[in-house]
Amino acid sequence: MSKNQVEKRTKQEIALDTREIISNIEQELLEMVPHSNGNLVDYHDSVHFPLKHTFADGIYVRQMTMNKGSYCIGAIHKDLHVWFLLTGHITVITENNKEDYVAPCYVVAKPGTKRVIGANEDSIFVNIHQNPDNCKDIEMLEDRLTTNSWREYEEYINKKQ
Repeated sequence: MSKNQVEKRTKQEIALDTREIISNIEQELLEMVPHSNGNLVDYHDSVHFPLKHTFADGIYVRQMTMNKGSYCIGAIHKDLHVWFLLTGHITVITENNKEDYVAPCYVVAKPGTKRVIGANEDSIFVNIHQNPDNCKDIEMLEDRLTTNSWREYEEYINKKQ
């Protein structure tokens, strides 16, 4: 086994360990939420994370506001997209790294990533997604664009190939 193969394998193992840690954090947060019964709770347009949905030809724009000190765990996005931090300062933890972002900035987000996001200041960020058929049904768009498990994401990728 070459040095590169060992390094790659180690990175994969670390990523899998981190996935488990993120899943455990998600489960702990869910157990703290009243009435969640340890399951994902529908926080669409909640008082905790207000959402604004905007549509343009072939584009879906989703804006979320986070108050200082709040945390959320995002869904796994199925496809490449771009997100912008318009105001504030957030820390994003993924299976591969931890990074601070200070507005204004933007990121090309890789598919298959689950993020733990903490707001260090009141923050507003926006996801930009393709929407080729101009769908305006938010639940349908979320099903198309995201999943909550890596197993479902891997099934999605296998179907695309």
